[in-house]
Amino acid sequence: MKTEKQMTAQEYNISVNTYSDNVYRFILKNIKDTEKAKDITQDSYEKLWINRLSVDSQKIKSYLFSTAYHTMIDLIRRDKKMVSSEVIFREPMYETGNYDVQEVLHEAIHKLPESQKAVILLRDYEGYSYKEIADITKLKEAQVKTYIYRARVFLKNYIGKLENVI
Repeated sequence: MKTEKQMTAQEYNISVNTYSDNVYRFILKNIKDTEKAKDITQDSYEKLWINRLSVDSQKIKSYLFSTAYHTMIDLIRRDKKMVSSEVIFREPMYETGNYDVQEVLHEAIHKLPESQKAVILLRDYEGYSYKEIADITKLKEAQVKTYIYRARVFLKNYIGKLENVI
């Protein structure tokens, strides 16, 4: 039977140096707001510190990403309630002839539903396994695979349509 090892202050400090940039980039890719991404990252580390005695030192990374993900979802839900129904239309980048493939890909990812966006970023940008993503997002592994598949199909179709325009 495996016994959990409590996190020490030194392990906490190492986790800040090791994972804070990854957590920040993951959140930033999802919400596109540097200040909110910094706040969510900081909140996640604060929660880690508060719960340090109950966090298994072998699961710090998973705990951080899971905490950041759920904090981000809460923020998105709160922001959606505050946003008015006003819609802002803008001209797509590729129609003006000034497009960048990275920008188009980021725009396409931004159009994904939140659940698909999170799992595709965790899988393709951060390199997590399906099981790790399931643990972080509290989804079943089969759901994770389905969301990733649907996200990839959407991205392929979105970029495929772009090729027809160019």
